Amino acid sequence: MSAAAIIEAQELGRWYGPVVGLSDLSVNVPPGVTGLVGPNGAGKSTLLKLIAGELRPSRGAVKVLGQAPFANRELYRRLGFAPQQDALYGHLSGLEFVSLLLQLGGFSRKDARSRAASSLERVGLGADMSRRTRGYSKGMRQRTKLAQAIAHEPELLIVDEPLTGLDPLGRRELLALFAEMGEAGTSILLSSHVLHEVESLTQEVILLHRGRLLAQGGVGEIRTLLSRHPRRVTLVAREPRALARLLVEREEASALAIDGRRLSVETSDLPELLRALTPIAAAERVGLEEIQSPDASLEAVFDYLVG
Repeated sequence: MSAAAIIEAQELGRWYGPVVGLSDLSVNVPPGVTGLVGPNGAGKSTLLKLIAGELRPSRGAVKVLGQAPFANRELYRRLGFAPQQDALYGHLSGLEFVSLLLQLGGFSRKDARSRAASSLERVGLGADMSRRTRGYSKGMRQRTKLAQAIAHEPELLIVDEPLTGLDPLGRRELLALFAEMGEAGTSILLSSHVLHEVESLTQEVILLHRGRLLAQGGVGEIRTLLSRHPRRVTLVAREPRALARLLVEREEASALAIDGRRLSVETSDLPELLRALTPIAAAERVGLEEIQSPDASLEAVFDYLVG
């Protein structure tokens, strides 16, 4: 294992019958906070479960903190894992749920309860820890999963889409918690399908697509890759042909197509195109009514980069 890596995967693969979840992935993850980014179905959850020891590799190998994670009870004490799946015991309170998992991990009843209460306070559930989890909202359930993952103070925290279901305030609070933990020395591997959610925490980003490594590097490098993606913009206008004549000579508009009142424009410089549209719409009276970017999703960007 590389001295600088806390996670090292070599030709790692995992499949479920004919379905490939991860394919020949080789990647090193350094200490600190790392973002794992990719569209839905990219293989993020499969990779995190392999790292957390929930799955056995179908081929290749993965080492976490220098050890193979599958069925490794000693290593589990050093890891915290908040999965994407929601599997709380509804008849238990948040405090009882987290305490139970800590006791299963070897903590005494008294220590488990103290740690559980502290971690639930830390994730913002102090006032609700005695309520049964069946009455928790999606955001509260997310916080409970995170509380059980951090209650034993792990060296490495693995979190799968932790911000899903949270309101903007909840997202800010959890991002602040992750930043605080990272600054205190906890390594964190955080998955998301939204790049901007993780870039406030880290400069190290891993991009996955269809079970393979697409890119790894700093946020600046990744943004350079993404900025090369030509964007298709749909303009709805009262006079689409007049608008097309005004745009056809512009360098940032590389291809145009008209369908009724809709003008489709392909551009490699979306900000410049939008800046150009403002005076055109105001001065030429083409009746610009709507601007849409139908391929702005991360999935579309990744398909472009793969191609």
